[in-house]
Amino acid sequence: MLNSKGFDMWADGYDKSVNLSEERDEYPFAGYKDVLNYIYNEVRGKPGARVLDIGFGTGILTTKLYNSGCIITGIDFSSNMIEIAKEKMPGAELMKWDFSEGLPEEIKSSRYDFIISTYAIHHLTDKEKINFITSCFELLNEKGRILIGDVSFETRNHLDECKEKYSQYWDNDEIYFTADEIIDEFGNEYSCIYKKISHCAGVLTIAKK
Repeated sequence: MLNSKGFDMWADGYDKSVNLSEERDEYPFAGYKDVLNYIYNEVRGKPGARVLDIGFGTGILTTKLYNSGCIITGIDFSSNMIEIAKEKMPGAELMKWDFSEGLPEEIKSSRYDFIISTYAIHHLTDKEKINFITSCFELLNEKGRILIGDVSFETRNHLDECKEKYSQYWDNDEIYFTADEIIDEFGNEYSCIYKKISHCAGVLTIAKK
């Protein structure tokens, strides 16, 4: 698994690596742009939305939201990626933070219309994902939503099929979520909807009922 230094080294070539995988419709980035566009279209429907982006990377999605008038707060643990994103979003509040340690104190009193995360939460274990999502609920406005786009699958069987197909390239350090398991965890109390985007990606939307 890449640490912050690894992502710093990868920062300049990150977008190019993603595009190559996506163009080939291959794991892990098949459907990448469609995932980002889906979240973008969900968020931009609320003018001036307050958005927290967790693991924003080089700011591909966040910059589009910023330019459409959203108020952006972002956390990422790569200094180089933050610098790239700051050039695109000079008025955004971007901070260095490793979200595997939870949420930074600076934002715990803030409230957001949307909390989004794309291609980042797979760095957490399944238990850490549940705990982290739970902590995010406290930062949502009354009608706020959490949108998580990532390498993900409808069921564990679908994950295993993809893993077998791409066994040569599979990253065993990354832990991908399955929608049914997240829905089992939160479905009684929250509205949970999974939108499949590609054979190895989708968007999970969680909101208060």
